[in-house]
Amino acid sequence: MANAPDRKRSAVPASRVGRMLRFGMLSSEIALSTALGAARQLSSGKRPDLASAVLTPGNAALLAKRLAALRGPAMKVGQMLSIQADDLVPDEFRNALAMLRSQGYAMPDTQLRRVLGREYGKGWQQRFDHFDYNPVAAASIGQVHRVRKHGGRELALKIQYPGVARSVDSDVENLATLLRRLDFLPTKFDIPALTAEAKRQLKLETDYEGEARHLERYRKLVSDMPDVLVPRVDRSLTTRHILAMDWIEGEPLEHLAGEVAPQPRRNAVARTLQDLMFRELFEFRFVQTDPNIANYLYVPGTHQVALLDLGSVGEYPAEFVDGYRRICRGVLHDDTKAIREAIFDLGYGHPGDPQPMVDNAIDIMKLVCEPFAHRGTYDFAASGLISRARNRGIEAAFGHGLRAPPPATMFLHRKLIGTFLICVKLHARINVHAVAEKYL
Repeated sequence: MANAPDRKRSAVPASRVGRMLRFGMLSSEIALSTALGAARQLSSGKRPDLASAVLTPGNAALLAKRLAALRGPAMKVGQMLSIQADDLVPDEFRNALAMLRSQGYAMPDTQLRRVLGREYGKGWQQRFDHFDYNPVAAASIGQVHRVRKHGGRELALKIQYPGVARSVDSDVENLATLLRRLDFLPTKFDIPALTAEAKRQLKLETDYEGEARHLERYRKLVSDMPDVLVPRVDRSLTTRHILAMDWIEGEPLEHLAGEVAPQPRRNAVARTLQDLMFRELFEFRFVQTDPNIANYLYVPGTHQVALLDLGSVGEYPAEFVDGYRRICRGVLHDDTKAIREAIFDLGYGHPGDPQPMVDNAIDIMKLVCEPFAHRGTYDFAASGLISRARNRGIEAAFGHGLRAPPPATMFLHRKLIGTFLICVKLHARINVHAVAEKYL
């Protein structure tokens, strides 16, 4: 981890009532803005269009600003929407929400000290030889500080924002209410099921003792991969709301993005990430499902990729994983029947669906499997796959129809899409087929 400049600070609304009031204000602000937009359409002689009146850059910027100030589950779900809604909302709206993936306010020192006192007790400062009050990172669930224990061990201390864990249910429900009001999407989502899955996963992410166990488990699983580094946990300083782990000196992956770093270095990092993704799903069946580029570091001295965050994980049954393996094999062998059967088993389609609707699902599966179906070097940045998949999804949804993805796949999709996007940012050119075939 690298040191960071001073961050903007803002107290985290910790009480349920306080967070509920913030959501109420947000809902009212968006409703007023939407009403004014519809009125402008009407005054210009146009028939009011609810979707265009809601999905304005102004509303998106407002939503991003308010969620960033709330932090916690609200901000986390907003980050997910900025990725998951890639093919369903205008570019301006999506770009504004994308700010949530890099924007984060830190707690004021007074609030930070209260959290540390609550978790460690009176005199907590005596546990450390040095404590840097300037956080090196501030995200949706917590912020990270560099500390040094007596004896010299350098640690990264991830400190959860107050009130975050107990606000999961209310935050998700409030955001689900907003989504219901935006009922214009061509694909019908099972909002109650998605809400339940989001609550389940976010409750895992706010349990730092659980994340400590995930880190220890994952570290063992990848122990035979010399190009992957997972920090050790310090159990003596870890609580349900504070996670202590080794400080890792490295470069953010953003520093490798574009074409500044040597191509072989960028390719090596991308190959490691792709190898991890396939191995997690098809071998471990234990998947780190938050591939935010900020969750990784590149360690120049050892050329390793360090994974810093195991809060969001998915553990998938063998039958579920086998469905994806059959889809992948079906794509590789151009076996449409095998793809169709696996799609039905996983819930992307149903035997009673009209054939054109099933064909849409099959076509999109073939498209998103393109990187590993391609024989030879695949150029992520030049592929245009994201825009092609988005256009095909819109065409299918507005045409013969397309089933919404099963709720159980929501966080796995975040993994697949996020890993691809990192490889795009790295301008990677690698043989994905060679990486994937040993797992298929």
